[in-house]
Amino acid sequence: MTASGELRALVFDVFGTVVDWRSSLIRQLEAFGAEHGLGEADWAGLVDAWRGRYKPSMEKVRDGRRPWTVLDELHRESLLTLLPDFDLELRLSEPEVDWMVQAWHRLDPWPDVPPGLARLHESFLLAPLSNGNVALMANLKRHAGLPWDCILGAEVARHYKPDPEVYLTGLELLRLAPAQVMLVAAHNYDLAEARRHGMKTAFVHRPTEYGPGQTTDLKAEADWDFVVRDMEELAERLCPPPAVSS
Repeated sequence: MTASGELRALVFDVFGTVVDWRSSLIRQLEAFGAEHGLGEADWAGLVDAWRGRYKPSMEKVRDGRRPWTVLDELHRESLLTLLPDFDLELRLSEPEVDWMVQAWHRLDPWPDVPPGLARLHESFLLAPLSNGNVALMANLKRHAGLPWDCILGAEVARHYKPDPEVYLTGLELLRLAPAQVMLVAAHNYDLAEARRHGMKTAFVHRPTEYGPGQTTDLKAEADWDFVVRDMEELAERLCPPPAVSS
């Protein structure tokens, strides 16, 4: 591990920061419903309830109530518990449930992400530091065209954020000092844990991640190293154009 403080790598929260999970899921499920005669289903409500099970399902793993379980399986279990509430339990086959779970592998990036990450990739090593499992991250890379150099995060560490092991394992595998790595995230809790381990931090505004009624992470709640409106602004600030010689 090198001791230099020069920024070398950016690691990213993915759901909400890099990809627009809510709109992507609603769009996919509405198209699915129209194709299968389920157009009357409350797909937006299902997506919001599904995401509402995200942290509670991981908490059972984090506190030891259940052994390590990848996010794909947690997503599937959460979906199955919700289907009766939306009158869908008896209307979907197992392959259709599997397709819905795989919708998390087909999330679209925010519009600023492709150009922003492309520019950042010219100067820095880029990797996800997500709670998503490796297969999910690999499929998102292909679907959304994300320029990851490697995949880090929960499954690699066998812990869910904000467990310290997720951040520390990422640093260990990158072979970089904490000050050489910056977490980019739209969630203050994630940045707080990264800073606790000496990493640099960048807050990206995503005020519609949870839809028009979002109440959390509407602003930076600490003096993060960077606070930006989107990935393109982060690229502008980290990768300024070369000076023009007179």
